[in-house]
Amino acid sequence: MSPIPATSRRGLLFGTAAVSAGALLTACTSNEPKNQQQATNNAPVADDKPGKAVTIGYAGPQADHGWLNAINQNAKSRAEKYADVTLEITEGSNDTAAQIGQVQTLINKKVDVLVILPADGKALTQVGLQAMKAGIPVINLDRVFASQQAYRCWIGGDNYGMGLNAGHYIGEQLKDKPDAKVVELAGLDNLELTQQRTRGFDDALKNYPNIRKVARQAADFTVESGQAKTAQLLQAQSRFDALWNHDDDQGVGALRAIEQAGRDDFLMVGGAGAKSAMEAIKSGSSVLKATVLYPPTMAASAIDLARALGQGKGVGGMAEFEIPSSLTLYSAVVTEDNVDQYLPTGFV
Repeated sequence: MSPIPATSRRGLLFGTAAVSAGALLTACTSNEPKNQQQATNNAPVADDKPGKAVTIGYAGPQADHGWLNAINQNAKSRAEKYADVTLEITEGSNDTAAQIGQVQTLINKKVDVLVILPADGKALTQVGLQAMKAGIPVINLDRVFASQQAYRCWIGGDNYGMGLNAGHYIGEQLKDKPDAKVVELAGLDNLELTQQRTRGFDDALKNYPNIRKVARQAADFTVESGQAKTAQLLQAQSRFDALWNHDDDQGVGALRAIEQAGRDDFLMVGGAGAKSAMEAIKSGSSVLKATVLYPPTMAASAIDLARALGQGKGVGGMAEFEIPSSLTLYSAVVTEDNVDQYLPTGFV
């Protein structure tokens, strides 16, 4: 996994951004009482300088998918950047009972803060509550617990926004084409995230009356399923103008099916932000023209938040003394125009 670049989310949330933001707040609030200005400017914020030692317990998923592996690697590499952070990391598991046991072990070790990406948010809610009741604050990563009392801060991606941005990108490419047709290669239909992505995509397309979605297939986030389901779409639809694929891992299979069918008469948009997808976009040699991010850098940001929480500090660039209670990350659209900026964050 490539190191997180200096322009990453940490640079935006922490560090020197606090200086400029503090100056801006002072300029914009010059009519406030002097003591109120001073209180705002003196809010302690996390930065790269060593501070109070913090032990962070991390319970993540089994790395059986490119994105999940990137999540774990982002957490590890970010923790290594801080001399004041010790990361107690569990062996990744997608088994809820095993992960509950791993989190309980971290609770018994009395770590300062927990970062948990649950295999199943609902199933791990009770262990999140257990940690919070034990005085160990929890950063809930992406898959949300069933109760807000089970975490201090949630950070994750925007599945609805991912579909929305994919739909708007395709809509803008096809807005001048009469009777444009699109197809969708979704992920696992029993997952709420898949349903949210489809809903966002459909809502975006409503802004383009010349565009119709004519077919949809659900794959299961694997190369093999992507290839098989795309082959079915290609066989059933002799003409369409765009394909949105929810996941870049299954997109590898989709591109194989497209190449085997000899089709190049449409554009394709991917999802999540794999390095292979970004490289294909940069080369310009395939139908893949964009991918919509579901950034695994959220795990690095979760470590940043956990460190700030453990040190009793807030977020640079914000006036509050505490970290936020939730952060939803933006699903940027990566195209040939900005791919060089995002390539270092692409997962393998």
